[in-house]
Amino acid sequence: MTEPSAESSPSALNDAPVPGSRARKALLKRLADVVSLPASRVNAFERAMTADLLVEMLRAAEPEERARVASRLAPLSEIPNTLVRLLLRDRLEIAALLIDDCGSLTDADLVACCRDASPEHRVAIASRRGVSEVVAEALVEVLEPPVIAALLHNTTARLSQPAMEMIVAASRREPQLMPALLKRPELRPSGAYIMFWWCDADARKIILQRFAVSREVLQEAVDDVFALGAAEAWSDPLARKALQFIERRQRNRAAIAKSPYGSLEEAIAAAEAGLTRKIAEEIGYLSGVKPATLAKIITDRGGEPIAVLCKATGLPKTALRGLWRAMRRAETGPDGEIAPDFERVMIIYEMIATDRAQTVLRYWNWALSSALTPALVRAIRTGDGEGLDEYSVPQWAAMLALAEDFGR
Repeated sequence: MTEPSAESSPSALNDAPVPGSRARKALLKRLADVVSLPASRVNAFERAMTADLLVEMLRAAEPEERARVASRLAPLSEIPNTLVRLLLRDRLEIAALLIDDCGSLTDADLVACCRDASPEHRVAIASRRGVSEVVAEALVEVLEPPVIAALLHNTTARLSQPAMEMIVAASRREPQLMPALLKRPELRPSGAYIMFWWCDADARKIILQRFAVSREVLQEAVDDVFALGAAEAWSDPLARKALQFIERRQRNRAAIAKSPYGSLEEAIAAAEAGLTRKIAEEIGYLSGVKPATLAKIITDRGGEPIAVLCKATGLPKTALRGLWRAMRRAETGPDGEIAPDFERVMIIYEMIATDRAQTVLRYWNWALSSALTPALVRAIRTGDGEGLDEYSVPQWAAMLALAEDFGR
């Protein structure tokens, strides 16, 4: 048998590429076939060696050739990591063959692609079936609206609470995310009630309908604990704070006893002549909410929080109208009909039950004191946040809420 001459040996030839050569196509196919063999036919070292050779060829191969290999590998239950890394970072139409159809990609593979590839790759991953919490967090971290939108619309994706907090924060600057965000089962009341402050009227109504839950189960579960707390003179601040959230009564009886006004209704009546800071603070004390909470409610441009406050404290419609007047907001339009904003507020007042309104109000009160996460703090801040670390969350929230004049 004649040995091949040096001139005909592959190692003796130059490396000039020959696009579309039959030998290259055949070799790429055969190497991909070897990588695809079951473990009974090829061991791990042989598979890895073949994958390394295939990677070297694919680096210089034509896009059509890389696409054929990607399509061949996509159904495999195991793909060598070197091939995954190369193909996932390829142009989108090639990477998508794995992203869309390869069930064997690990979270590590997808997270690495999220961090190294293009925004279009991230959109494709966000649309992939069964996106895990870990991958979702990596996708959200980049804060790209198209990526977040694709993730929110992916009903098979699983979103962690840190990811949801980042999305809630992003929704302030990207309001187009809100409709899909409100449909996510992972959205919790704490996030919804913070997002409420920058939502439009339709989204606010959805939040109040979906998240304004009753506390009846909690009240029944801890009914006897109130007597224990009273017997201890409410000396445990942790228990006192939790019970304040659960209890049925909203108005502050101790504040009423000390107030120059005989009731919350009287304070609101006095405010109609002019809502001063002192009267506004008094309304807050009588309502059982912190000054920062009341300031945020009164300065809200939409007006829906006023309806929640009045319903939660058991105020009649006349008091709601009086508070609206005290804030110098229009009750009627130029044509003499009820003003749209006031009509919307009255609808919210009629829609929400007292117990559920109390839940919303107490969440706001809680959020503006100690329950804000760093992501949500960043979301609701206004202006320059360079000095954020100098203040506690309650101090910062109060400064935010009191940023506007009470009379507006």
